[in-house]
Amino acid sequence: MTLYEWTKPLLFSLPAETAHQAVHTVLRGVGETPIEDVLAARYAVPDDRLETEALDTVFPNPVGVAAGFDKNGEIPGPLASLGFGFVEIGGVTADRQAGNPRPRLFRLVDDEALINRMGFNNDGADAIGARLARAEVPVPVGVNLGKSKRTPLADAPADYQYSYERVGAAGDFSVVNVSSPNTPGLRELQQGDALRRIVGELREAGASPLLIKLSPDLTEAATEEVLEIVAEFDIEGVIATNTTTARPDSLRSHNRVETGGLSGKPIEAHATERVRFVAERVPESVAVIGVGGVFTAADAYRKIRAGADLVQLYTGLVYRGPGVAREINRGLLALCERDGFDTVPEAVGADLD
Repeated sequence: MTLYEWTKPLLFSLPAETAHQAVHTVLRGVGETPIEDVLAARYAVPDDRLETEALDTVFPNPVGVAAGFDKNGEIPGPLASLGFGFVEIGGVTADRQAGNPRPRLFRLVDDEALINRMGFNNDGADAIGARLARAEVPVPVGVNLGKSKRTPLADAPADYQYSYERVGAAGDFSVVNVSSPNTPGLRELQQGDALRRIVGELREAGASPLLIKLSPDLTEAATEEVLEIVAEFDIEGVIATNTTTARPDSLRSHNRVETGGLSGKPIEAHATERVRFVAERVPESVAVIGVGGVFTAADAYRKIRAGADLVQLYTGLVYRGPGVAREINRGLLALCERDGFDTVPEAVGADLD
């Protein structure tokens, strides 16, 4: 058994957010110490066949950490030492926010899923921007930008701009998050004119590369409207997808009744189909990041073959532990070799018509 397999029962005996904070504290403690090198020697998979070029950036491998795991930009270095090819921090808001009342993070163990209603709890753009500017991270870092809870929807563009100007420049790419289900009214900003105003404000502020994170709950027509905005503003990338408010009939865990965004295995197939939907409608120059239910190399490979240049995970890290990126990267190399691809990028979109 691995060390994580020994400790997982203890972690899972704790409330989900308490366990997350414990892991976060351990990782923060190893940051910028020789232990990072020890971890990298164990978990990294240095292989040129994994190298992926997207968003005007070279990623050492296509497997990243999704937003939400490191909300405050405190542990991107330690996460990189676990073998991840990039880290997306946040969501970051202009205001420092406590988020929604606890409990607000729930495991659905029988379903290998999580439900969260965190509510963009974070230290605020000023503090996170200063922290990230000091950090030395060996992989690309993305910044997920959200709206402050107290900001009216009409003032959202200025709110996003404030956050970008304080933290975005310290990252390698920025992500417009208008798809979280846990801030009241936020998803209304996915609608055409509202999203145009936000993107326009960020472009004027110099945001590039810029990505939009989609909700899996958008209709196909609404998704196509967002993709029109991607084309209109020459947006460099799309992330498909965020968590869902839907509750599949297959859910077995008692926590399925909790409100919030569902992530993990139950959304894997739907998220992959959304990757395909987006990839079929955007130019090759637009990077597609697939997220939702990535636990194994096979999960990641399905999204890559469906058109994802990169993939992200969060829930998979919770359930599979610190070796998950290593296992996925090793597995991707084996799957590509099996199918006759010399590199992982060669497999991107292989299943598209």
